[in-house]
Amino acid sequence: MIDLLVKVAVNAAALLAAAFVVPEFNLTFRNDNPADWVKIAIIALIFALVNSYLKPILKVLAMPIGFLTMGLVAFAINAAMLLGTAWIVNQATAQLQIGFSVGGYPPHWGYEAIGVAVVASIVISIVATLLELLLLPRRILGF
Repeated sequence: MIDLLVKVAVNAAALLAAAFVVPEFNLTFRNDNPADWVKIAIIALIFALVNSYLKPILKVLAMPIGFLTMGLVAFAINAAMLLGTAWIVNQATAQLQIGFSVGGYPPHWGYEAIGVAVVASIVISIVATLLELLLLPRRILGF
């Protein structure tokens, strides 16, 4: 349970970093509203669940292409996971009223969405890796 909470916190920080760095990566929130922080935690939870369950399956299926492209297909998989998260959040927008879009997707699908998703997934990967390295002593000590 603690690992899931840590993963959600790391994903939330990585998503916020991507929202500040990548243009057209829209994550609507206000610092003074605690309900917006809950919405960001929900997006991070959805992103963590998508990455935990769908990403390993897609990596195994794309392994032959990964060998041919020397691992570059991983960028496409990460971008697809981010776009999938945006689609899932958009489906729940009526109930949760969350503002989250990647390059205008959803509702608009285009090259911009793919480009923004790739750049945002690189930023998210870098931030998440750095945070995991900072939290490595927690795992070594058994927390």
